[in-house]
Amino acid sequence: MNELKLNNKRTILVGLAFLSICSFWQMYDSVVPLILRETFGMDESLTGIIMATDNILALFLLPFFGGLSDKTRTKLGRRTPYIIAGTAGAVILMNLLPVLDNSYSREAAPYKLVTFVIVLGLLLISMGTYRSPAVALMPDVTAKPLRSKANAIINLMGAVGGILYLGVAALLYPTAKVAALEHVNYQPLFIIVAAIMTVAVIVLLFTIREPALAAENQQLEKQHPEWNLAEDKGGGRETLPAPVKRSLGFLLASIALWFIGYNGVTTWFTTYVSQVMGEGLGGASTCLLVATAGAIVSYIPIGIVASKIGRKKTIHAGIILLASCFLAGFFLTTLFSSINAIMFVAFALVGLAWAAINVNSLPMVVEMCRGSDVGKFTGYYYTASMLAQVITPVLAGSLMKSISYQILFPYAALFVILSFITMCFVRHGDSKAEAKTGLDAFEDMED
Repeated sequence: MNELKLNNKRTILVGLAFLSICSFWQMYDSVVPLILRETFGMDESLTGIIMATDNILALFLLPFFGGLSDKTRTKLGRRTPYIIAGTAGAVILMNLLPVLDNSYSREAAPYKLVTFVIVLGLLLISMGTYRSPAVALMPDVTAKPLRSKANAIINLMGAVGGILYLGVAALLYPTAKVAALEHVNYQPLFIIVAAIMTVAVIVLLFTIREPALAAENQQLEKQHPEWNLAEDKGGGRETLPAPVKRSLGFLLASIALWFIGYNGVTTWFTTYVSQVMGEGLGGASTCLLVATAGAIVSYIPIGIVASKIGRKKTIHAGIILLASCFLAGFFLTTLFSSINAIMFVAFALVGLAWAAINVNSLPMVVEMCRGSDVGKFTGYYYTASMLAQVITPVLAGSLMKSISYQILFPYAALFVILSFITMCFVRHGDSKAEAKTGLDAFEDMED
């Protein structure tokens, strides 16, 4: 069983697709609202509606293209064609946005705004075509018992993508440089992020031979029929037994619940500390940055911990810690009038807790399917998480408006606690082979 070691280098290369995706979304979420407000003069409500469009489209696009990639057969594999086509389309379309932005700032015209919105919609569709296939590539080439460790590396690569964007943005657009400008030209930023995306996918294409690696992993899984939870119905047809379907339903419910809690805080925290504590953007951003840093340094250790004690136990521990941190956040923000070191510690622990949950949830979902359905089940995961991200800004915002801003952290803690309950009914999807054998081979990763 010595072959059951995670190939660290290969997993990093597979993670380049996720790096390109996260680099794009970090820029999109940061820059597009500025363009909509400052160039096109849209108010917060209309800007919010447009910015929510990506999550709404994702509800339909991610499961559709995930399932479609399962059925795709090409010389490049099942996922690679979508990664190439989606990236190519996104790189072209995203660079039209600053062109239209600059043109409108020089001479406003309704058709330019309409064109901007159309290009934005096509860009979101292009990005939606390859997110599920890109994420499904990791399970395709990774043995089931090793997917928590692999997903930790994939998440780390995504964080690197976000950091690359932040570094470029900070270098190109310092406050001292843009403060006095009537209009900011974002074209250089879009070009550089497009270059990052292009290089990442080219390196992936030339280093990862998807068909060969996927075939190798399928052979390995055939040698371990105990990994497959689906029942063979003959004629190449397999179906999930009723208990596994039930576990999948409770797991997807758990994913939606903890995303409702977590994203409620990340969406509204800046507004919350402004209203409750009188703090500005800087302090709120620092707290969220600390949480991100806490997650980044936790990804790899969490993957190793999950390989030792199991994914479900790791997720449950993460849920307890996350709910505790949110309850602590309520007291820290209501008892203190300014952001302090204790809050930074709490947010670092939020990052640790979120890593414990996030690293293990996707592997648990795809653990329940046969290899040919990985894309479809990846789509299920994103449907649950995106649905939560569509619901929670509206639900949390409505409660804060009608009751009190102080409801935010209890709201988040409640939904996280509910996810603990639903996770108790999840009986499948853990790192089963490791839990049964305790092989030392699973504890080390190849360089």
